[in-house]
Amino acid sequence: MNIKEKLAILADAAKYDASCSSSGSQRKNTNGIGNAYRSGICHSFSADGRCISLLKILLTNSCIYDCKYCPNRRSNDVKRSMFSAKEICEITLNFYRRNYIEGLFLSSGIIKDPDYTMEKLIEVISMLRHDYHFNGYIHCKAILGSSSYLIKKLGLLVDRLSCNVEMPSSNSLKLLAPDKSKENILNVMGSIKENVSPFFAPSGQSTQVIIGASMDSDYQIMKQSESLYKKFNLKRVFYSAYVGVNKDALLPSLKFVPLKREHRLYQADFLLRYYHYKVDDLLSVKTPNFNVLLDPKANWAINHLDIFPMEINKASYDDLLRIPGVGVKSAKRIVKMRLYYRLGMEDLKKIGVVIKRAKYFILCDGKYFLDHSYFNKNFIMANLILEDKDKADSFQQLSLFCNE
Repeated sequence: MNIKEKLAILADAAKYDASCSSSGSQRKNTNGIGNAYRSGICHSFSADGRCISLLKILLTNSCIYDCKYCPNRRSNDVKRSMFSAKEICEITLNFYRRNYIEGLFLSSGIIKDPDYTMEKLIEVISMLRHDYHFNGYIHCKAILGSSSYLIKKLGLLVDRLSCNVEMPSSNSLKLLAPDKSKENILNVMGSIKENVSPFFAPSGQSTQVIIGASMDSDYQIMKQSESLYKKFNLKRVFYSAYVGVNKDALLPSLKFVPLKREHRLYQADFLLRYYHYKVDDLLSVKTPNFNVLLDPKANWAINHLDIFPMEINKASYDDLLRIPGVGVKSAKRIVKMRLYYRLGMEDLKKIGVVIKRAKYFILCDGKYFLDHSYFNKNFIMANLILEDKDKADSFQQLSLFCNE
C-alpha cells in the first residue's frame, strides 16, 4: 500500500474526532521549521474566530477495542493501515511547506496495548521535533490506560493533549465502550492536569463527548462538562453529534444527525465558560433537555421575565451578560461608556449589541424599545423562535465540516 492510499484511509478514519480545536500555545521557532507561537493550529475555529488548518490523521485505524459507535472498532470489516514514523513526518513537512497546514493532530487506534501505542506516538513526534526540527503546533491524543511516565514524556513534545470521555455517563460508557472505564479516563486527564506547564502541553487539554448515541439527557451531558472544567481545567469540551456509521442493537436508529442538539450544547457550554452561568440555571432534573427552538440564553431569559426589562445604564456587568443580544465585549463596553454619558439605543448598536434580540429585555434611560403591551412571554418567544428559524440551515457538525 502506497502512502497516498494510507493517507486516504487514516485521514478518513480520524474525521469523527472533534476534540482538536486549539489555542494558547507559546512554542517559538528556534532555528527550525514552523511556529505555533500565540496561536493554536487545527482545521477548526480558533479562540479569535479564525479558521485554521491541521493535518488530522491516525497512526493506525487498527484497534483491539470494540466500541459500538466507532468506525474503527475491531469487529468492523474495514480496510486497515498504519503509517511509519518517517511517513508521518514527511507528510507533515510536505504539507506544511506547501502551506496546506499549520500543524498536526495525531491519534491512533489501540494496537497491542495502550503503552505500546503511546510509545509509537512518542516515536513519531520525537522524530518530527528532533530529527525534522518541526516547531509547529502538535496536538496528540493521550491513550487511555497508558502509564503516567509515557503521558509525561508525550506532553513534553506536544502543545496540547486530549483524552476523550466519549459518553456522558459511566453507564452508557459500559454499555457502548466495554473496554474503557470512566476511572481510567479520569486518571489520564488528572495526570495531564498535574503536569500542564509552559513546557508540558502548554495549550492544555480538551475532550470530546458523543451526543445521541445513548439515552443521556442534556442535563447529564452538561453536568459532566461542568465537573470536568472544574476538576481538570479543560480548555474545551467538544460535543460530537452521533453519526450512525455502525449497525448495532445497542445503538439508536436515527433518521437525522442531531446537529441542532449539538449546537444548543455548544451554546450552553459557552454560557458556562464566559457568561457565569451554571448548569442548574439552564436545566434541571424536571427539565433535562434544551429547547431546540430557542438558544439557551434566550430560553433562560424568557423564563425569568421577572428580572426584565433591565435598565442598560444601571445593570451590573453580570446582569448585562444575562441579556440576550449582549455579549462579553459589548457588556464591557457598556460598563465603560456609561461612566461618561447615558446610553441610548443608537449607542448600543454602535457598541455591538444585537438589538433585534436585546430590545425585548432592556430599557434605555427608562424607555422600552417597543410598546409595553408587547412585554409578554408569548410575544417575545414567538419572535425569537422566528428569528432562530431563519438560521435553521446554518447548523453544521464540527466534526464533519471544515474538513474535520
